[in-house]
Amino acid sequence: MSTGLIIAIVVIVLIVIAVVAMLPRMRARAEERKIEQRRGEVAGAHREEANAREARAAEAEAVARRERAQAEAHQSEADLHERGLADDRLDEDHARLTGEGDDRVVRDDPAREPVDPAAERPAR
Repeated sequence: MSTGLIIAIVVIVLIVIAVVAMLPRMRARAEERKIEQRRGEVAGAHREEANAREARAAEAEAVARRERAQAEAHQSEADLHERGLADDRLDEDHARLTGEGDDRVVRDDPAREPVDPAAERPAR
């Protein structure tokens, strides 16, 4: 055999050995890239879920604040009625709260704040 052919064969064998030796590292790097991608996907999904729950919690807090304000308003009205300071609204409030009497009076009463039906319903 010629010397050039032997050198070529040795070089080719060394290249094949180097490639075979590098395969586990290349596989490990590819696996690490897949793991990093999955980590990112899972972290993104957790962040989306956290944002959705945060939005629902903020909405629930807003509803709770509205309910608390309405409860405080009713408590104030109850205090006024107990002290006799709201007797001018006694019939209207009784009709509205018990469902007895003429509902038209309560709805058409300009002294009452208008009720927004959309604000009363919680969003889904």
